[in-house]
Amino acid sequence: MHIRNVPKALGLIPDGNRRWARQHSLRFLSGYRLGVDKFIDFADWCKDYGVRNIAVWAFSTENFRRALSERRILFDIYRKVATDKEILGRLHENKTRFNVVGNRLLLPKDLVESLHKVELETKDYKDRVINMLIAYGGKDDMLHAVKGVVDHAVKTGVRNVSENLFRAYMLSNQVPDMDMVIRTSGEERLSGFMPWQTEYSELYFSKKLWPDFTKKDLQNALTDYDKRQRRFGV
Repeated sequence: MHIRNVPKALGLIPDGNRRWARQHSLRFLSGYRLGVDKFIDFADWCKDYGVRNIAVWAFSTENFRRALSERRILFDIYRKVATDKEILGRLHENKTRFNVVGNRLLLPKDLVESLHKVELETKDYKDRVINMLIAYGGKDDMLHAVKGVVDHAVKTGVRNVSENLFRAYMLSNQVPDMDMVIRTSGEERLSGFMPWQTEYSELYFSKKLWPDFTKKDLQNALTDYDKRQRRFGV
């Protein structure tokens, strides 16, 4: 099916992994693992449709409130993904740059090192980008930028703060404005997902739990986007 207008930058909130696991009488680990595998497929589907930039929310600052055992499960999965030769091979094959977005100081050092290694190995690719939001929160992003601008003003004496200056100090400064954001599991809110980049994003909410999301569901979302008229306040 031909879709004329495809979002160049697509945000994803893959919600519903834990609920999916409960519904299938499985451990959280199974839901999270399947959710990660689903995203790997999702990235390929986006490539097929011509989406060049993806920002996926992997772990929020609020998620640190969850039980330590659950956090360890997620971080262990991300460690394995970061060192998976097959996954790295797919990034190279698709000429996709991998970018970590978030407060790395909150994460285990070895996890940060593993993720950063993938960043370094894919840093020269320009065709496609996957931004992994981990230890990320919208308010935290804004506060990080404010602190950076204040330090900049103290050092330089600058008084006027432009959008470009503010954005330069954001944790998500490398992430472009999102044309569209998809959230699964029936929840209809952004929950602090990149407030700066989603000012004029088209929002699409799927009732599917993330592990059940299919390529057809993505096609439905992109078809819906294609029908919308974006005004940007005009």
